Amino acid sequence: MRLLRLGLANVNTTVGATDSNVERVISFCHRLHAEGTTLCALPEQVLGGYPPEDLLLWPGFVSAQAESLSKLAHATAELPMVIVCGVLVQAMEQVFNCAAFLFKGKVYGVVPKEKLPLYNVFYEARTLSRGFPGLYAEIPLGSCGKVPFGDLLFDCDFGRVALEVCEDVWSPDGPMRRRSYQGAELVVNLSASPFRIGVHATRREMLATRASDNNVTVLYVNAVGANDGLIFDGGGFVCQNGRVVHEAPRFVEGISTVTIDLRRTTRIRSEQTTWRMDREEFLSRTAIPQPILPGQIKDSSTCGAHVIAVGAIDAGSIPLRYPAPPHRNFFLPTPTEPRDIRREFCEELLSAMTLGVGDYFEKTGAFKQIGVALSGGRDSLLCLLIAHRYVSRKHQHLGPDKVKEQVAQTLRAFYMPTRYSSTETRGAAEIAATELGIPFVILSIEEAFDREVEAARKMLQPGEQLTALTVQNIQARLRAQRMWNWANAVSGLFLQTGNMSEKASGYTTIGGDLMGALAVIANLPKTVVNYLLDYLLETEKLEGIRQTIAIPATAELAPDQQDERDLMPFVVLDACIALHVAEKLDAAELAQALSDIFPEFPPATLRTWASKFTGLFSRAIYKWVQAPLSLHLGNLDLERERALQLPVVTRSEWQKRA
Repeated sequence: MRLLRLGLANVNTTVGATDSNVERVISFCHRLHAEGTTLCALPEQVLGGYPPEDLLLWPGFVSAQAESLSKLAHATAELPMVIVCGVLVQAMEQVFNCAAFLFKGKVYGVVPKEKLPLYNVFYEARTLSRGFPGLYAEIPLGSCGKVPFGDLLFDCDFGRVALEVCEDVWSPDGPMRRRSYQGAELVVNLSASPFRIGVHATRREMLATRASDNNVTVLYVNAVGANDGLIFDGGGFVCQNGRVVHEAPRFVEGISTVTIDLRRTTRIRSEQTTWRMDREEFLSRTAIPQPILPGQIKDSSTCGAHVIAVGAIDAGSIPLRYPAPPHRNFFLPTPTEPRDIRREFCEELLSAMTLGVGDYFEKTGAFKQIGVALSGGRDSLLCLLIAHRYVSRKHQHLGPDKVKEQVAQTLRAFYMPTRYSSTETRGAAEIAATELGIPFVILSIEEAFDREVEAARKMLQPGEQLTALTVQNIQARLRAQRMWNWANAVSGLFLQTGNMSEKASGYTTIGGDLMGALAVIANLPKTVVNYLLDYLLETEKLEGIRQTIAIPATAELAPDQQDERDLMPFVVLDACIALHVAEKLDAAELAQALSDIFPEFPPATLRTWASKFTGLFSRAIYKWVQAPLSLHLGNLDLERERALQLPVVTRSEWQKRA
């Protein structure tokens, strides 16, 4: 047997907080050592925080991480435990995203990331340089002195270790393949992979596949927490030759450990003839990794890695036990509870948004309260419930009474009616706030509405008239103005409550309901909003939710207004978003797809809706590029800065008409 205990540390860091980040890392390392850990892994760029974006162009930001790495090495010099952590490194006049290997106070080497993503929310190839096969140099690394840098492998008494960073594992032709052929048995992947709906299952399957294809043990650890609009769900896996043997908790900062027998990896390699033949073919054209003398520059033409000798690893006095299944039977499946897919989906989304709101509120250091313009509608109620969930979970260890205190101190809800507001929405809003224990203020904007309408009329030239839409928008802008005034007065975080369906169709007001400091559900389609509220009604059993979802969706800016009547049924609208925006169908293709999906509607009606949506979407881009920072929740997000980069000045003449 070759038993070793692997540790995963999900650390919630803040970009730029190099001092406090390294203190957290040191604390987690000591906790893992107390668990008898042989090797521990911490996430990608854990010392500087992720994503740094263009902050890494400041040399001081990068050099501060080198000093943090030195501080980590010094603070853990007495721990007989390998530490692998993520750090930005200056090397060869470039900046690299690296994994560092530390043991007993020494940095044995840093390995740069090779696959730099430049899609969706990622911009790494824009500012970072990549590693490549055979790369080797010795670089100065702050107080750590000169350190090996490049395509490295690390020989410990328990086996050969390879390091890689995040995207490296997502490519089937990543560095794991050649490093496994070059003898790596344990591959440690440090990641800062953002949350997206459904990504957890994809990660799990992908990592198990990589471990199987390359006949290695993969330790994967992910960042946790939110920075700006990106949410990192944490967690991690240990997969041994295709079998998932450990899964770390998600959405929480903490540690987890698992004991493995690394000899199992070696045994399976010896049994699999196909892998052995593939390895032989690889080694026939690639140099077998050899040690390199200090100061020597490696010839990269052979693509051989450089092996760093680490030596004996003594993890301490805690004895390791052979890793057996919990039910102690190697032939029967582990008993598990039946899956509740609906609950998993809803709780995952709610946990992500709760983390996103909470970390934005805390990490910015600018806010003392959280406020929502509670309209009596579904969107604002869901945002308030998420904020309430954040405060409640943060303080739950203090007991119910203290939680109520914190809720009352932190959260605020405001209902600002006009002549178009109904008694139903007012009642639903008031009941919801009361049930949650949130201070609730009713403040009419009716008089201000009349004054602003009159003022707007005075700005017009003879023959010009206020449109009905302008009258609606005046109400929305008055509410936003008052929310901003409140936010200024109390250092409040003003949550924007619009959903993706409204954002995509431009059914929103610049300077009005589009405004806020953080857009919580801007990347949630309306059908998902409704789904989550149905779930929360079932689980929380709040009367305020029941009364709110009983009211047809309405902006209440005009008499008898209903959102679906103004736009189209939400189920069709959300299908338009998926098909036109995500799948890139033009108007004619969209109409055909809608006819296939929704036979209950007349084809002519669907063609009208398809044309309407594509026109609305194109004209709405100039609006949503001005929207506040939003939480990223799926593979399709409407945010020009990070996710969907579309020109504002554009025409849709290229589209085939529906």
